[in-house]
Amino acid sequence: MHDLALHILALLFIAGFVAGFIDSIAGGGGMITVPVMLLAGIPPLETLGTNKLQSLFGSASASLAYARRGHVDLRAQLPMAAMSALGAALGALLATVVPGDVLKVLLPFLLVAIALYFAVKPSVGDLDTARRMTPFLFTLTIVPLIGFYDGVFGPGAGSFFMLAFIALAGFGVLKATAHTKFLNFGSNIGAFTVFLIYGVVLWKVGLVMGAGQFAGAQVGSRFAMKNGAKIIKPLLVITCIALAIRLLADPAHPVRIWFGF
Repeated sequence: MHDLALHILALLFIAGFVAGFIDSIAGGGGMITVPVMLLAGIPPLETLGTNKLQSLFGSASASLAYARRGHVDLRAQLPMAAMSALGAALGALLATVVPGDVLKVLLPFLLVAIALYFAVKPSVGDLDTARRMTPFLFTLTIVPLIGFYDGVFGPGAGSFFMLAFIALAGFGVLKATAHTKFLNFGSNIGAFTVFLIYGVVLWKVGLVMGAGQFAGAQVGSRFAMKNGAKIIKPLLVITCIALAIRLLADPAHPVRIWFGF
């Protein structure tokens, strides 16, 4: 398992690049990397642990790119990132206790709801709007909650962060995207630490995919900063719907089992 063929590692690098590009703009990179690693024959638990390692590179790369252009102050956002990491660590620790089937059932419908929100709400743009929650309360409640979800399950966490920043913090789309990536970095750190302690991280695979993630996130974040809401909004809608379809397409998904299709 640790000695994957060179062409498999090359495909994993490409998957990391594509995931990094998409994730830096709209989130959802895990819907590419996780299935690819499973197809490469990596066991599920090692896939989750290794996915967090390679995701660190993409979220760090995008965070740096957005910070350099002044779209996010990483130092000021450190408390939020720390709460995201704490939530994700607790989520990873409690992953075996939380009923995963409930999350699997609800997630596709939540993602479609997010897609509809961004698709039909014309006021969602690059300009900030009225804040509905204080930064302190947002940091103390919403951030660790989404971080916890990222540690327990993961897919769509970036989309949830973006929706929260726009709907509750009053951020414009580009600003929300920039701030989301550093919170993703925090949640990745928290969950990765737990998986590292449990020894389920494949370093060679994670570092190869991480290199692809870093490069893809650099290209994607620059693309997002150049085009703003006009590219972020449609890509976010497409990503949410694609992730919902991807989850429902799994033959083991509870909804398919219950209704026999």
